[in-house]
Amino acid sequence: MIPKAPLCAMRALRGVRSSYVRWPIVTTRSKRYEAFDAHLDKDALAETRSWFAKFEDSQLPKGSTTFARSSGAGGQHVNKTETKAVTVYPVHELLAMLPKTLHSFVRASRYYTANNDSLTFHAQTTRSRTANQEDNRRKLMEEITRIYRENTPNETSEEKKKKYEEITKNFHDSRVRTKKFLSSKKQSRRGPVD
Repeated sequence: MIPKAPLCAMRALRGVRSSYVRWPIVTTRSKRYEAFDAHLDKDALAETRSWFAKFEDSQLPKGSTTFARSSGAGGQHVNKTETKAVTVYPVHELLAMLPKTLHSFVRASRYYTANNDSLTFHAQTTRSRTANQEDNRRKLMEEITRIYRENTPNETSEEKKKKYEEITKNFHDSRVRTKKFLSSKKQSRRGPVD
């Protein structure tokens, strides 16, 4: 067993390559037969699912859009017009419309900008300002949908629930049979009772 290094020594060795330092391995065992959403609040999940079923892009906040010169091919038109759209959606506006179960994942988005606490989208694919602005809105919609899909499990079907109950029952029955068998085996070793 590797002894734990004192905390001050661990802090001093942070910059040292890990091949020189032997860190203790900490392993944790998760519950084997626990469902994926067992630790989640069922009511909050139901609320989130019903919110997503009614969710439309008209509910999204407007955000503030600025325009800049885009880069890339396009000749003189690109150099003279400002068609690149940069749209900023403040996080507090997004959190007001999202269910609480998704709040913690908004700031983990790849579009999150910590300086102004917002999601920032850039679009310069077309030569039209409005098309680029709509592209940013589409990206926001896709990002919210991605956050929902990655962090909210689907509702378990009745078929899967029955299958899980059957597996649990079979496991319990086989365990009881094994215990009874071992018990009878031990009792047969004792010999006759006088």
